[in-house]
Amino acid sequence: MRQTKKMKEADVKLVLENGMEFPGHTCGAHRSIVGEVVFNTSMVGYQEILSDPSYTNQIVVMTYPLIGNYGITDDDFETKSPTIGGMIMRECCETPSNFRHTKTMSETLEEAAIPAVCGIDTRRLTRVIRDEGCMRAAIVDIATTTEEALRMISDTPVDKKVVAKVSCKKRWFSRTPNQKFNVVAIDCGIKYNIIRSLNARGCNVIIVPFDMDAEQIMAFQPDGIFISNGPGDPEDVPEVQKLVRKLRGRLPIFGICLGHQIISLAFGAKTYKLKFGHRGGNHPVKNMLTGKIEITSQNHNYAVRPESVRGTDLEITHVNLLDGTVEGVRNKEERIFSVQYHPESAPGPQDSGYLFDVFIRDMEEHKKAKEVRNA
Repeated sequence: MRQTKKMKEADVKLVLENGMEFPGHTCGAHRSIVGEVVFNTSMVGYQEILSDPSYTNQIVVMTYPLIGNYGITDDDFETKSPTIGGMIMRECCETPSNFRHTKTMSETLEEAAIPAVCGIDTRRLTRVIRDEGCMRAAIVDIATTTEEALRMISDTPVDKKVVAKVSCKKRWFSRTPNQKFNVVAIDCGIKYNIIRSLNARGCNVIIVPFDMDAEQIMAFQPDGIFISNGPGDPEDVPEVQKLVRKLRGRLPIFGICLGHQIISLAFGAKTYKLKFGHRGGNHPVKNMLTGKIEITSQNHNYAVRPESVRGTDLEITHVNLLDGTVEGVRNKEERIFSVQYHPESAPGPQDSGYLFDVFIRDMEEHKKAKEVRNA
C-alpha cells in the first residue's frame, strides 16, 4: 500500500500578499523565504522542476496531488545546485517505488535547504493564483502572525539579478564522441538536458557566462550560438540582447524560453508578463510553417507581444492554441530562430525534438556557405 508523509499538526504556513493563509507541515528545510508563488500542472517531472534554474526564487505549487512517488535519481537533475525558492504539495511520498531512486523528495529538499510545505489544499490555492494572478508570498513558521509575514514580503525587494545568480562564473565544456559542430551556449540558467540534446546530435558544447562579450565567444570558433532558458524578466538581461545584435547574421542562433524572449527583444519586439504564466505539459502549439500541432512543455512568466513582431525582421512561426501567445519566431535569412517552449523536456514525447535538428541543418548550411566563400 502506498504510504505518504503522515498528516500532523501544522508547523508552517504559506502567506500570500493578499493576506490569505494556507497552513501545512514541513517536508523540506524548515526556514522562512519570500518569493513569487506560481503553479505547475505537470503530473510527472517534479525533479526536473525542482532543479530547473528558471524557477529561481519562485515558490512552485504542484497541482498533481502526489509528489515524490518515484523518488529522486542522481542522473536526472537539471542543475547541480537547485535555486528554486520553495515547493507546495498536497502529499509528499516517503516510500518511492522506482528502482533507480537514490533519495526521497523530502530528503533532497532538506539537503538543498529548500523549504517545502505539504498538506495544503493545492486545488484551492491554484484557483486563487489563476483568478488573481501570480503574487508574492512567504513560507513562514506557523507562529508568525499575518502582519509579520506581510511585512516580510513588502520588505523583501524583487531580485533583478537572477540570471547573474544562476549563470556559470566561467566557461565549461560538454564534449561528445564523433563531434561535428562546436556550439557556444549562453548560460542564462541552462538546463542540462538541453546540453545532452545537443551532445546527442554531434555537438561539442561550450557553456559560457551570460555576460561574455561577442569577440570572446567568436574566439571559440563556434558553428552556432545557443541562447538558453533562465529566470526572471528578459528586459533585465540587456547584456544578452546586445550580444544577439552583435552576432546576428554571423552565425546560426537558436534560443529557448528566456532565449526566445531575448532574441525577440534584440530584434525590436516587446514582451509582457502573463497573468499566471505557462507551467507544465500539454500546451498545444501550432507550427505555422507546417500546420502541425505539437504538444509542448512550458515554463515561463513572460511572453512576446504578437503585434510587436510586425515591423521587425522576425516572423511568427508558432502560436499557442490556448491563448494565442507567440511560441516561436525566426529570421530565415540570418538563420536565427527561437521557441518559447522546451523541446528537450520530451513533450508529446517527441513532437518538438526536430527543433534541434533544424539548428543542426542551419549550422551545416552555414558551414558549407563559409567553405564556398573561402574556396
